[in-house]
Amino acid sequence: MTKFIALTLIASFSLVGQGTPRIFNTVKTKLAAGKQVVGGTVQVGNPDTYCAMANSGYDFTWIEMQHSPMSYQDAANMIFACKGSPAMPFVRVPDATEGDIQKAVDMGAVGIIVPMVEDLQKVRNAVKFAKYPPIGKRSLGGGNYGAIWGPDYRQIANDNIMIVAMVESPKGAELAAEMAAIPGVDVVFIASTDLSSFTGLKQGDPAYEALVSKTRDAVLKAGKKVAGPLAWKGVREGYHFFQAPSETSLIKMGVKVSLGEGGGSEGKKGVAPTEGAEKH
Repeated sequence: MTKFIALTLIASFSLVGQGTPRIFNTVKTKLAAGKQVVGGTVQVGNPDTYCAMANSGYDFTWIEMQHSPMSYQDAANMIFACKGSPAMPFVRVPDATEGDIQKAVDMGAVGIIVPMVEDLQKVRNAVKFAKYPPIGKRSLGGGNYGAIWGPDYRQIANDNIMIVAMVESPKGAELAAEMAAIPGVDVVFIASTDLSSFTGLKQGDPAYEALVSKTRDAVLKAGKKVAGPLAWKGVREGYHFFQAPSETSLIKMGVKVSLGEGGGSEGKKGVAPTEGAEKH
């Protein structure tokens, strides 16, 4: 056994228990069991609304740091305020930089969502900076991760942290198979709105559907999970990981229901709403 393999085994297995790592990331265990998972999107940096989302029944929270003004301090406060909640904290980082990713995992995130992948190195960087040696190059630092996940965090972090790579353009779709084949990547997300934006095609268009199906099949062939918007749940086969609407959208839906105006997503069943098109 080489020194590298020995070090890998030491890093992969916790000394607690009987030689198996302690997996606290319930999203990972549910996916491994073949179950579907749904995450609620969080755009507002407020602990109260975050806790409402984290305890509402979602499997994970999709903390939106690419398209929101919230700071890492905001996100860290939210995650810590709701430690022990059922929903696992996932963060869509602005980019796969060392600073963005290490801040996200240090504050307790167990999922890193990487936007707009058109370069495989971007995904490799996400794995590298989210994982401790010998798998990656995440450095030791401060943060709430130990207080949230336990004193054995350093030994089990690599077994719990997940990487979600996003396909949002034709270029990303072309790389789907290679993207999914990268060690450390768990899920490939097919972004309905951006894929439509970058192709000029709408959901339901034969060319759009062919591109989506080809991307899905490539990811499944690589043995990884496929993700998409919640509107695709129960409508499209092969998907296990879904992004639900944001807390602001859910408040609007709830108000409509309370006023007797009905609720739910607008438009046709199975068609994801266009992001950014909500009425304010």
